Amino acid sequence: MNNIMKRSALLFTLILTFAFSFGQTDKKTTPKGWHLMDEATDGYFGISTDKAYDFVKSKKLKSNTVIVAVIDSGVDTLHEDLKSILWKNPGEIPGNGIDDDKNGYVDDVYGWNFLGGKDGENVEKDSYEAARVYHNLKEKYDGKEIDKNSLSPDELFEYEMWKRAEAEVAGSDSKTNSFDLIMIKRFYNTCLKNDSLLQIAMGKEKYTGKELGAFEPEDAELKKAKKMLYDLMAGNDALETTNEEFLEGFGDYVSSEESKAEAGSKAPENYRDEVVKDNYSDFNDKFYGNNNVMVSNKAALHGTHVSGIIAAARDNKLGMDGVADNVRIMSLRAVPDGDEHDKDIALAIRYAVDNGARVINMSFGKSFSPEKKWVDDAVKYAESKGVLLVHAAGNDAKDLDNSFNYPSSTYLADGKKATNWITVGASGDPTAGGYTASFSNYGKKEVDVFAPGVKIYSTVPGGDTYSSLQGTSMASPVVAGLAAFIMEYFPTLSAQQVKMVIEKSAQPTGEKVKNPGTGEMVDFSELSRTGGIVNAYEAAKLASTLKGEWKDAQPQKTKSTIKKLDKN
Repeated sequence: MNNIMKRSALLFTLILTFAFSFGQTDKKTTPKGWHLMDEATDGYFGISTDKAYDFVKSKKLKSNTVIVAVIDSGVDTLHEDLKSILWKNPGEIPGNGIDDDKNGYVDDVYGWNFLGGKDGENVEKDSYEAARVYHNLKEKYDGKEIDKNSLSPDELFEYEMWKRAEAEVAGSDSKTNSFDLIMIKRFYNTCLKNDSLLQIAMGKEKYTGKELGAFEPEDAELKKAKKMLYDLMAGNDALETTNEEFLEGFGDYVSSEESKAEAGSKAPENYRDEVVKDNYSDFNDKFYGNNNVMVSNKAALHGTHVSGIIAAARDNKLGMDGVADNVRIMSLRAVPDGDEHDKDIALAIRYAVDNGARVINMSFGKSFSPEKKWVDDAVKYAESKGVLLVHAAGNDAKDLDNSFNYPSSTYLADGKKATNWITVGASGDPTAGGYTASFSNYGKKEVDVFAPGVKIYSTVPGGDTYSSLQGTSMASPVVAGLAAFIMEYFPTLSAQQVKMVIEKSAQPTGEKVKNPGTGEMVDFSELSRTGGIVNAYEAAKLASTLKGEWKDAQPQKTKSTIKKLDKN
């Protein structure tokens, strides 16, 4: 998974920039929930949710419950703003140790954890796919002359994938980051020393970024220590985070980078197999895992934040509002701290489809996909059942038209694109760094739309806790929530129609925007297919003009599930 997609509250999107020049904060700060606001009414380039709800009310439309699956790191099932909107399997009796609905998964009340063992152990940390690919295929290809013309399409895909992994893990590409890693480690150690000094000077072991900002030291060394740590926290929008949490996240980041640096000479540890104990090479060996969809606060951070963006209870005077107002979140844990495994993702998609989801959010990604055919088959299955998949574009500020980001909408077998797929880049606001997020991937052909993904305030583990994170991981659930909203009020629209509505109603900025990769000012149409940012109000207006085409191809279980949910 790309670093920024799962880097907890301490995203370190521009860590080297902060290391050498310290972050600069905007004079005008964006308010919490800006991503839901309207440019004309509120002055922020959000998605106009209030206007959208006013529109459907004016049409006297009633909402229908929509199940949204979140394939992610886990979710805090006890959070005050999420408890009421979580999907609960109507065919399962909690805690009886029996597979009541006979779907192969015992006590899958909130969803399923594909990163768990039957003994209750769980995978939290994992390796990176580039290292796995390189070492798994090293004996097969290393030092051997390969005639690519003699290879089958599948063999060619594997060989070219290995050559890319070799360059990244053991070749010249891996050497380019050695200096960066040294500097990051040095900067991290300096932050730890400065934190120790500040703890003594402030008279407390824990302090938030805001408290640090209010601290006014007279000593020159303390002033320098404060500036370094405060600018780093402010630049990562972590002023409400404690020094302890922030530096823990920074430490995790350093450790992950060190693991990457070691990958060339050392095969990655097989974290997943040691816990899950399935036969990974056999896709039919699929009834593994456990029903613990949270695992820990640290593990569930990303998924909890994503779930809140989609559907945190609206108008309950708690924390924040989700985009959609009548959703049940199905939690599918398949994304560790490291790169996800294709088998887990493919099975999570299939579980979501079989248990009634109409939208699946996928805020994760990687540059290698050795079992892409399994994922492709799952996407085709979702396509056949009328399920829309929403995927984050990634956070490397790279052009996806000329690079790799998996899972992808293009099928390996025939090169065709899935019709039920939306790829989402991250937008911002002029008060939050500009219309395009500096970290967002883009692509005139491969990225469909942009959506708010900078300084997004949402739920985090802790029961009643909230925080701001950023990344295309946050932009994707904005679109997933919008898709669910459309399906709620226009339930006969197919996944393809909802995709069309979201794309056709995306709004241009009216001015040139910054290309995240080059820094040049360009037309938004150079960065995505639609050249716009999603808008709920415009989407609702367009949806109201369409005749639905959804044939309800999902299993009959979907209908009964929704009826039971609506009664609760």
